Amino acid sequence: MPDIPSKPQVPAADQTLRILAHLTRQRGPVPAASIAAALGLPRSTVYHLLATLQQHAFVVHLPEERRWGLGIAAFELAGGYSRQEPLARIGRPLLADLVDRVHESAHLAVMHGRDVLYIVEERAPRRPALVTDVGVRLPAHLTASGRAMLAALPREQVRALYPDAASFTDRTGRGPRTPRDLREVLRHTRAAGFAEEDGEITLGLRSIAVAVRDHAGWPAAGIAVTWRADTDAPPEGVADALSHAAFVLESRIFRTP
Repeated sequence: MPDIPSKPQVPAADQTLRILAHLTRQRGPVPAASIAAALGLPRSTVYHLLATLQQHAFVVHLPEERRWGLGIAAFELAGGYSRQEPLARIGRPLLADLVDRVHESAHLAVMHGRDVLYIVEERAPRRPALVTDVGVRLPAHLTASGRAMLAALPREQVRALYPDAASFTDRTGRGPRTPRDLREVLRHTRAAGFAEEDGEITLGLRSIAVAVRDHAGWPAAGIAVTWRADTDAPPEGVADALSHAAFVLESRIFRTP
């Protein structure tokens, strides 16, 4: 965590929030000693604060493992965060600016199981209507947004989502149909730095997308641009604009000032 520029007026509150922020960045429960070391706090202080957080259900203690993780109250905070729609509220003007820059339609989506759920769509003037209206769900493995997010997930999680050929649906006869096909698509996505799809959702339309990552590096959303496949929209230029939009969205929502 970056150094705090000025001395906090309420040290206990500052330390408590730093502990919670540290736990949100971990992939699982961690020992109290590692929390103290990472944050530069006395172990006794960390134990006292964890005990208080446990009383209010913001953390849970796993005595068999001697580790601490986030509790149900932290989950409820996340639910309140989702209800307030910060991704959509902050993402909408960013997508409007993106559309102005690339002159093509753009959308913002989040993962929901093996689907993507579209939460923002910005239509460019005189561009064809898309199926990516707000609230629409589409198979993640066929969409550029979904592929961008899947490529940012651990490979084990992708295997859990797509264990066999029965996990794959089809729209236009294009796209991966087996776990091996998907692994190859995601390998290309990681190498390129952005995801692509060409006609897998709607014949005649192409999309590219990048992932928006949270504090821990997990994909929180995907930003995509879609255009007609018979036009000359250069993927490189669009990818740069997408990466900039993703960086700004990450900075405004997920990064500590």
